Amino acid sequence: MSKKYSKELRNRKRRIGRRLARQELGDRGKPILKGRNIHYEMSEKMQGLFCGGIGAFHKMVKQIGLAEELDKQLHLLKIHKPYYESDHILTIAYNILTGNKRLEDIEHLRQDEGFLNALGADRIPDPTTAGDFTRRFEGWEIERLQNAINEVRQRVWRHRGKGLLKDAYVDVDGTVASTTGRCKEGMEWSYKGVWGYAPLIVSLANTQEVLYLVNRPGNAPSQKGAAKWIEKAIELVKPYAKRLTLRGDTDFSLMEHLDKWSEKAHFVFGMDARKKVVGIADELEKKAWEALERSPKYTVKTKSRQRPENIQKQIVKRREFERKHLTGEEIAEFDYRPFKCKKEYRVVVLRKNISVEKGESVLFDEIRYFFYITTRRDLSAKEVVELANKRCNQENVVEQLKNGVNAMRMPVNNLLSNWAYMVMAALAWNLKAWFALLMPNRKRGVQVLKMEFRRFLRVLILLPCQIIRSGRKIIYRLMSYNPWLEDFLDTWEYIRRLALV
Repeated sequence: MSKKYSKELRNRKRRIGRRLARQELGDRGKPILKGRNIHYEMSEKMQGLFCGGIGAFHKMVKQIGLAEELDKQLHLLKIHKPYYESDHILTIAYNILTGNKRLEDIEHLRQDEGFLNALGADRIPDPTTAGDFTRRFEGWEIERLQNAINEVRQRVWRHRGKGLLKDAYVDVDGTVASTTGRCKEGMEWSYKGVWGYAPLIVSLANTQEVLYLVNRPGNAPSQKGAAKWIEKAIELVKPYAKRLTLRGDTDFSLMEHLDKWSEKAHFVFGMDARKKVVGIADELEKKAWEALERSPKYTVKTKSRQRPENIQKQIVKRREFERKHLTGEEIAEFDYRPFKCKKEYRVVVLRKNISVEKGESVLFDEIRYFFYITTRRDLSAKEVVELANKRCNQENVVEQLKNGVNAMRMPVNNLLSNWAYMVMAALAWNLKAWFALLMPNRKRGVQVLKMEFRRFLRVLILLPCQIIRSGRKIIYRLMSYNPWLEDFLDTWEYIRRLALV
């Protein structure tokens, strides 16, 4: 970053610091929010843009060769008049990346001259054309779309992913995406009692990237078709990881595939508490069990705060609702060969002691077993349980896909077109991860990886700026300040010199 920019950032930070510095402020006799003398004027020549960060992301797309890869692998349009496949896909991704939620919001970008000039585009597809493009996909073409994205993903990993992917974790889970539409082909009645679809999500826990998204009817069980996509994820991540571990809940401990997966990767899966394994756990000697002490969720760096009274607990007790209270946890382990496997695997069993209470009275005690089947023998039983529980962080990724990126709105008319839209919208989430991986400051990059999508938009995309077309340049003149601008400009300079294709 140039000294001029660095000096201006310091000056802006200093001015903001002076305004917000803690000091004794007396009563001024009037509110702080004044600004009475407000006027509006229409600029004749200058053009503004509300999402100044989009230029850096578009430059990244060019430098890593995403647009070229999409056009190389996808051939859905007989004539490019005037749009290419990459134009359609990036329009949908950029619509999400600029804070929009619906296909219809593309029209606002089409009508924004500053946005069009910022990307050097005469025009972009309208919402109807974008929706029509999603309906052109067959299942194998959506797979090719994901392959194209993954081809580019590997370029970023080869360049900047070595440290993060040293010990890689691939998480897999299913979810329910509801829809209020009544005419959407492929939708079904889900176990949650809503109409919709049941997407399968395969993600990389280290960077929170979405590796594969698969749309399925709403009544599909979580594990339906999962084996194929788990194996594709292994092939994708394995070359870049010293050790790869698969994680999933009980639905994904697919016994007929465990032997095959164990030759390529490690795994930690939940396992159903079936009669046979419960019997083995019951027969374990008393000395085989040890108390489980959970590690603290975080370390308090300052003073620990006094915990407020639990109002909910007081109400439950007073009204004598039935409640379940965890009184203790114990762990043990044994070797076990599932019926469909030729190998024995390590099984860690967690025994929860639960007290069922009503008001002040204890009704009875209940014992529950939770089983984890794994190839990881380098970990203690406690570490296996903690590693399996960390998979729950994938719920945050699913939440961001649903309500941050809004990839699961299911805006078009059938299962395949909604699947295609889902993958294109999720590309916005992956672009966030790739930008974070390319940040020169690794510590800040990790913070961006963990950011919610909304906060990410606020600090790195929605940057007000002026758009100036000068000669062969498109200049983004930033008009505001936030503490992330230094990292943004450093990353921009790095991306400008980047050449992965």
